[in-house]
Amino acid sequence: MGNKHKKKKSHLPFRLNVLFFAIFLLFSGLVLQLGVVQILYGADAQEEIDKTTNQTTKVPVPRGKMYDQYGNIVVDNEPMYSITYTPMKSPSQQLHLSIAKKLAEMIEMDTGDITVRDKKDYWILTQESPYEDRLTKEEQTYTDEEAQAEKSTPYELLLERIDVNKDLNYSEKENEIIAIKRELDRAYSLTPHVIKNEGVTQQEYAVVAEHLNELPGINVTTDWKRKYPYGNSLRDYLGSITSEGLPKDELDYFLSRNYSRNDRVGSGGIEKEYEMVLKGQKKQIQYTTDRNGNLVNEKVVQEGERGQDLVLNVDMELQKIMDESIRKHLTIAKQKFPIENKYMKEAMAVAMDPNTGEVLAISGQTYDEEENEFYDSGVRAVNAPVLPGSAIKGGTMLAGYDYGVISYGEQIYDNPIKLMGTPSKSSYQNLGLVSDIEALKKSSNVYMYHVGMRIGGDPSYQPNEKLTFYPERFQVFRNYYSQFGLGVKTGLDIPSETEGSGQQSDNFRGGNIMDLAIGQYDTYTTMQLAQYVSTIANDGYRVQPQIVSEIREPTTEREQLGPVVQSNNTNVLNRVTMDEKYINRVQQGFREVFTNGGTAYTYFKDADYDAAGKTGTAQASYWEPIRDGEGNVMEYKERKLENLTLVGYAPYNDPEIAFAVVVPYTGIVNGQYQTNKMIGRDLLDGYFKLKEERKEKESVKDISEEKKQVNEQ
Repeated sequence: MGNKHKKKKSHLPFRLNVLFFAIFLLFSGLVLQLGVVQILYGADAQEEIDKTTNQTTKVPVPRGKMYDQYGNIVVDNEPMYSITYTPMKSPSQQLHLSIAKKLAEMIEMDTGDITVRDKKDYWILTQESPYEDRLTKEEQTYTDEEAQAEKSTPYELLLERIDVNKDLNYSEKENEIIAIKRELDRAYSLTPHVIKNEGVTQQEYAVVAEHLNELPGINVTTDWKRKYPYGNSLRDYLGSITSEGLPKDELDYFLSRNYSRNDRVGSGGIEKEYEMVLKGQKKQIQYTTDRNGNLVNEKVVQEGERGQDLVLNVDMELQKIMDESIRKHLTIAKQKFPIENKYMKEAMAVAMDPNTGEVLAISGQTYDEEENEFYDSGVRAVNAPVLPGSAIKGGTMLAGYDYGVISYGEQIYDNPIKLMGTPSKSSYQNLGLVSDIEALKKSSNVYMYHVGMRIGGDPSYQPNEKLTFYPERFQVFRNYYSQFGLGVKTGLDIPSETEGSGQQSDNFRGGNIMDLAIGQYDTYTTMQLAQYVSTIANDGYRVQPQIVSEIREPTTEREQLGPVVQSNNTNVLNRVTMDEKYINRVQQGFREVFTNGGTAYTYFKDADYDAAGKTGTAQASYWEPIRDGEGNVMEYKERKLENLTLVGYAPYNDPEIAFAVVVPYTGIVNGQYQTNKMIGRDLLDGYFKLKEERKEKESVKDISEEKKQVNEQ
């Protein structure tokens, strides 16, 4: 009996203990690791969570304004409503499509610029499975190597298989969506891009402003565009600004100077020449985004300031007189001789202060036969050289004096010159014995031929002789002309001036230097002719012509100009080598032309001012294209025409204004309407009339100020 029954022990508690112990170790390790992360790396982790990116965007400001010398606004900024888009980093195409659809319900958008490619991209976005529908499975999965072998990626293949006629027949509203999306796609990250600024109505502005919370990145603001109170007058020289951002051919240039791709910059003329002055100081906004590209904060770090203003030397009232005179007299000349003046379509003129180089007015007007109207082509006054004819004979005479081939007061018998083997050369009539002054007054070709022959190497002419000529003397003659600005750049402060052009030849002949002496060989621009006559009027000092007078700080006062930043002072380029007595002699001859029976006397004899100058008529050839019934050019037929020119200055004793007028391709006809002289007379009359009117206004103003002061006392 005393047997004990032993109980069988269970292993379950032991296993549970092991399991609990293991879990304890795991939790302990986890707690330890969390502690390490929290204590040692917590700050780094939090910094990564809070990581943001700052990016500064520069917002364009209105450009500087332009004024004429009397304070009249020539180029202004006109404010207008604008709808802009500032995208975050890497916005999706679907986001742009969504925004475009919403905006299209609020605004009207011009659809004239959308392309077939824009429509195809829209089609791809709006289809559920475009690639599956139009491409095989193999084509959808082309690798880069396969795509290169096929010369098309899947996207390019899909574009080719979209049927323009069947797939792209969109309504006007859908086209507006496409046009809006196109602008959204062109925007750069964190840079405001204009979606619409032309013709934004108050209602559109208000509706978009009300729904900005539904349109991420869209904003309503005020923009500006250039305004020209004087219409097209002087527009060629004022230039314009780009409408599509930076020009592609100058992209690197502007980007290296901190421009944005969608910035508007000067394109031609003063807008381009003074771009760095007119552009202003951009407003700078700092955008803060989180690691997902969401906008966290924005703040203005620098307020913007519109560009500096320019004061021009131009007198816009005189400019208006010049423009109207050219249009008026070209019209009359064509009406009086419609057949003979068939090819006469334009005229150019320049007026400047011969003492300072200030360009007072500069114009070119061209008649468009199809539109039956004139358009401004003023830049042709500086980049369209023509044969000047006798207008340059003052320079010829001074070259002869300085080279020692003619003497002060020398007389030469004016009758036809006959050289061996060449046709005779003569003046418009046999003038008999003429002095140097009479040669200018009566415009003797023969006198100038003798100057040319002598400079060329033949000291004395004998009938039927073979002319002695040294070709290197041709350049000697040209060098004399260049002292007056003929055949070289005048230094005008715009980027489109040309040097003029000579008749390029490596085989000069004696007859060529004779033609050069009467303005029948080398060609010059209207601006060069104006600088040439200014140099004679200014006692031999050639000054740089300048359109811009001053740069001034912008001001908020509408009727006032800001402080002067920079003044463009008179710049004397050179003094001609001729002795003062010879310059005085030519000045006297120029006076005879206008006041004592010379070639311009009829047109200026009753003027209230004493003017001087030189007329010119050059033989010119116009090669008319002869076309077949389908409009193809079959041949060119030469038409013999003339260029009419006139250079001058006034008053004679103390010149205030010098000018040049060029009228190319006029007909050759007895009693020809002298367009050049009519324009020149209008120009000088207008200048002195304006001067008198302003003088009277100033006197009235002074009297009013005196009365005001007396009353206050």
